[in-house]
Amino acid sequence: MPGDDMEKTILLDCRNVWKLYGAHADRFFKDHGQQPTGEQIKSHQIIGAVRNASVQIRQGEIFVIMGLSGSGKSTLVRCLSRLIEPTGGELLFEGRDLLSVSDKELIEIRRKKMGMVFQHFALLPHLTVLQNAAFPLEIQGVDREKREARAREVVELVGLKGRESYYPGQLSGGQQQRVGIARSLAVEPDLWFLDEPFSALDPLIRREMQDEFLRLQSLLHKTIVFITHDFDEAIRLADRIAVMKDGEIVQVATPEELVLNPATDYVQEFTRHIPRAKVLTLGAIMSTDEAPETAGDLRADQRIEDVADQIESSALPFRIVDDNGVPVGHVDRQAVIDVLIGRGIGR
Repeated sequence: MPGDDMEKTILLDCRNVWKLYGAHADRFFKDHGQQPTGEQIKSHQIIGAVRNASVQIRQGEIFVIMGLSGSGKSTLVRCLSRLIEPTGGELLFEGRDLLSVSDKELIEIRRKKMGMVFQHFALLPHLTVLQNAAFPLEIQGVDREKREARAREVVELVGLKGRESYYPGQLSGGQQQRVGIARSLAVEPDLWFLDEPFSALDPLIRREMQDEFLRLQSLLHKTIVFITHDFDEAIRLADRIAVMKDGEIVQVATPEELVLNPATDYVQEFTRHIPRAKVLTLGAIMSTDEAPETAGDLRADQRIEDVADQIESSALPFRIVDDNGVPVGHVDRQAVIDVLIGRGIGR
């Protein structure tokens, strides 16, 4: 998880974005001062797919947008990439207004700056793994030697070296999804959109793909917008999470903040059954008193679940350090046990 996010550059700034569907939705939006209420939307039989959404996506973070089916998360991500046209609002990408660029400029931005992976892999069945991975570069007009060299790099990166000549029908679901990921990475995107990319996979393969995704991110440090309806997946992957309900963003926070300080009953219900050790970091439970003797150092941003066994098996507390290695407190076995049995912070 990142350190001080506030210092990071904002890559995509989404301001008061709306997407309304229905008869004369654009006129309705203007007639109501571009700020219609929920009651007005309902009374005019308009569908408020996205309502007044504002988020800032920071350079290098994994930003997860989550919510139940119909909450508006997939519509929002399509607005962010302008795959569908927002009814209103602003979209600033690298400081440029995406809603005012020409169609030609938008195509260039999508081709060279954005990568997209969706739930359905949409691989071309008559092309090999290598050809599928190289396809976006072929569309760009990159010569065969260069595009295939880049395709080999990304195919190896996603763990499919040796399968370059396979066709999609010869691959498992997880392997097909890896090809989809390789294809989106071939253009070296600055911003990577993933819309429920693992939801069609079996649970074990899904877990493996999450591991693979985190491994790739540790190497590439991409800026990622990731859509999911699975809170377990969200807290495992996210630096920050936006929770959506009925087209609105009801809270944006780190996984830890969502659990400790849910903004609404809806968010609280989402987090109610999540084991706190999965979400809370050592920084949340550490004592700031100085410990006279410690068993070693652990980082404040480490999740309790990942180091619980290590701390529980030690008679001595562990010193907690920040990203710069500066001591900031300590954690002992009792603090960890309290969280594991539901007696600790956040309960």
